[in-house]
Amino acid sequence: MAFDEVLAGRIRARIGERPDLTELRMFGGLAFMLHGNMCFGVVGPSLMVRVGPDAYEEALARAHVREMDFTGRPMRGLVYVESPGFTSDADLSAWLERGLAFATSLPPKD
Repeated sequence: MAFDEVLAGRIRARIGERPDLTELRMFGGLAFMLHGNMCFGVVGPSLMVRVGPDAYEEALARAHVREMDFTGRPMRGLVYVESPGFTSDADLSAWLERGLAFATSLPPKD
């Protein structure tokens, strides 16, 4: 599955140059990793965000958000956001900040 290169470019523009963030191809898409922990990415046309288990239900209650069920089962703590949910740069930035906040709470893997 190809991922949305335009969305990936928008993410790169929003996060800027950060040596603590790396890109890794996974889930048939592109994941952004903070110190080895996935925080967000692009799968097909969707934004994937790791919000963590405590913020999972709140994230799912938002418009244009659904469970990440890449394996056929929901992956608690990870959500897909469809394009109407990140049309504006402010909306996209807010989702990226959620993913970064959770990844920051985890111990580094690298």
